[in-house]
Amino acid sequence: MKNGSISNRRWFLAAAFVLGMLVFTQYAFGEDGEEVQKYYGALSLITPFIAIVLSFITKQVVLSLAAAVFVGATIINGGNIFTGFLRMCDTYFVGTVADSWNASLMLFILAVGGMIAVMSRMGGMQAMAVALAKKAQGSKNVMVMTWVLGLIIFFEDIANSLIVGPTMRPVSDEAKVSREKLSYVIDSTAGPVTDMAPISSWVAHEIGMITLAFTSIGMEAANVYGIFLQTIPYRFYNIFAIAMVIIIVLMQRDYGPMYKAEKRARLTGKLYEDGAKPMMSKELDAMNVAEGAELRIRNAAIPILVFIVVTVAALWYTGGGMDAGFTLEGIATAFGNTDAASSILYSVIFTSILCIIMAVAQKIMTLKEAIDVWLSGCKELLFTVTILLLAWSTGSVMSDLGTGAYISGMVGGSIPVILLPMILFIISCFMAFSTGTSYGTSGIMIPIAFPIAVGMADGEVGTLAIVTIAAVTCGAVFGDHCSPISDTTIMSSMGSAADLMDHVKTQIPYAITVAIVAALGFILAAAGVSPLIILPLGVVLLIGIVRILGKSTKLEDLQKEVN
Repeated sequence: MKNGSISNRRWFLAAAFVLGMLVFTQYAFGEDGEEVQKYYGALSLITPFIAIVLSFITKQVVLSLAAAVFVGATIINGGNIFTGFLRMCDTYFVGTVADSWNASLMLFILAVGGMIAVMSRMGGMQAMAVALAKKAQGSKNVMVMTWVLGLIIFFEDIANSLIVGPTMRPVSDEAKVSREKLSYVIDSTAGPVTDMAPISSWVAHEIGMITLAFTSIGMEAANVYGIFLQTIPYRFYNIFAIAMVIIIVLMQRDYGPMYKAEKRARLTGKLYEDGAKPMMSKELDAMNVAEGAELRIRNAAIPILVFIVVTVAALWYTGGGMDAGFTLEGIATAFGNTDAASSILYSVIFTSILCIIMAVAQKIMTLKEAIDVWLSGCKELLFTVTILLLAWSTGSVMSDLGTGAYISGMVGGSIPVILLPMILFIISCFMAFSTGTSYGTSGIMIPIAFPIAVGMADGEVGTLAIVTIAAVTCGAVFGDHCSPISDTTIMSSMGSAADLMDHVKTQIPYAITVAIVAALGFILAAAGVSPLIILPLGVVLLIGIVRILGKSTKLEDLQKEVN
């Protein structure tokens, strides 16, 4: 009853909040409902304000973004609620879907889900994972192999968790690795890896958000895929999170609750706390190999290789590679003018067809079964497409309201340039942790953050803007990495059969450590320091922290401590 009461109060508060915003918009217009442009300055803040506040109140990002679009459309249409609703549907929702670039990205995301489902059903990824797992002996080697697998399966974070976890769990159990440690390694090589992969289910979202960033300031985006690639070296949280895992594994040192968990597992063989509730899920069935299928590494290696090769070829082709010539200069020109959305769509559709043909040819599935599996995989990423659609719509509304320009002018010089990426990173961390979604956070924050960065750089889309995009996406990944309501956190617990809150409790100290080092990195990057200097400095700092705070989890050292 208590939980229900809290839920009811939240919904009441949410409804009252939206109603209050609508009443405020009515007050801002004259009785005849005519649009008063001078009020747009302050009113332009209502859309992002609703998206942020409602996300915290309801924990429902879809609802929050939809409400923000509705109220924003109402403001644009002179406070007329009925017209605002109509424009929300036809101008912003339908208009977003009708755009060929947006449609290509949404189809790509759905098709990636289908491709991964067929690959998993064929057993290729599992075969690759099992082959590596056989080489692991001892707790350190087991964790190294788990880390390597996390890097290899980079296409989709949830698929990563649901393949690496069940594959490595029996091996890690035998090596007396705590379930908390296993889930930490899996979680730290899921979202942080997929978010940076040049070819993944997240890349469409990433380039979509970059396009949205340009839209928010009324500029036409050029070569957004190239801009995405430029942000990768500045994704300090992601890179340091991945590095932190291998540092802890190789040094065999832990601190905080994780040390206690590892000590328990090594000395007593208890893989999880007394009273813990290890998570298992029916979703794991979706990653099971088809009955009677032989595990063959080529069923993953061939599709992955084809996917990469076709993507690169398509990027070259759509950028005018045929006309530019096959020279270094011609290739560079082609990749600078490429149509990333179409290219990755061509690649994933081609590879999906190849996977289906391979599955049918090996009699792993019938044609009907393969198509059904592909369609089921598409459904798994429907939520991602929905978030992307709403984020684009919200960005379009903010662009029409002039939100970005107003915020940029309002903030002006009140925030030192050197601190801007770090502040936006921290805000994104809190928002993503509270809402449990990286997509929703970046969809809300990028249209706010990007115009500020461009404004502070005198209208130049340069290093500050690149670092700002990286900072916001990293903050979003931090929340997705740590939040107990994040799908990635939940799936990592499921894949490793760990207690969800034990996983969160033991992982957070490491994530916060990485976030602090990443925040320092963003300050240096904003000051103009190269990531080639920041990254090794950050790794050295992490090594020092683990050395100072960590305690040895080697069995002989733990036994000495007990004795």
